[in-house]
Amino acid sequence: MSHGPSDEDYRRAVAVLAQGGIVAFPTETFYGLAVDPFNEKALTDLFRLKGRSFHKPFLVLIQDETQLPSLASSIPSAYRPLMRAFWPGPLTLVFPAVARLSSVLTGDDNGIGVRISPHPVARAFGQMWGKPMTATSANLSGMLAARTADQVRQFLGDEVACILDGGQTPGGMSSTVVGLCQGKLQLIRAGAIDFSSLIEVGKAEDRKNY
Repeated sequence: MSHGPSDEDYRRAVAVLAQGGIVAFPTETFYGLAVDPFNEKALTDLFRLKGRSFHKPFLVLIQDETQLPSLASSIPSAYRPLMRAFWPGPLTLVFPAVARLSSVLTGDDNGIGVRISPHPVARAFGQMWGKPMTATSANLSGMLAARTADQVRQFLGDEVACILDGGQTPGGMSSTVVGLCQGKLQLIRAGAIDFSSLIEVGKAEDRKNY
């Protein structure tokens, strides 16, 4: 049974991120792959490792809403009740990206997908890092995502410089990804939180403000 990473493990993981390397860590669904989202070379290395299309943006984890302005140019009002109800949790919201973000990070639509993970290892790692970090699933594009540190090694080998072993993750569905289209919530990827629950929260907020 894993007792989780030590302080030394976290310090090493943060050093790897600072040097532009890739770190695997557990989230509330699968293991994720972290790089510094403001490091173009690290992002390119991550794309190459996953064999992923450059048109698809990476998802980014933040620790709290104070980190949003470094990624998002605005916070749509429709997102605020969802952030209150479902963060931390497996809900990724796609925000309009700030202009200085790499197109490698934002994909074709110039949006940035952001969430807050409730997993204790993801949170401890992020707090020690002190900035946003990517959290794309630990897998080759289109293949199964890793649920254990051993699977990360098996799927991705030595390209991952550091693995924070938090034991087995629950798996199941990945985070639900939601965007906005003409001011209305739009489901981009079905996931762990049912879209109808998100719509309900939005309607309840509208009723409250009516």
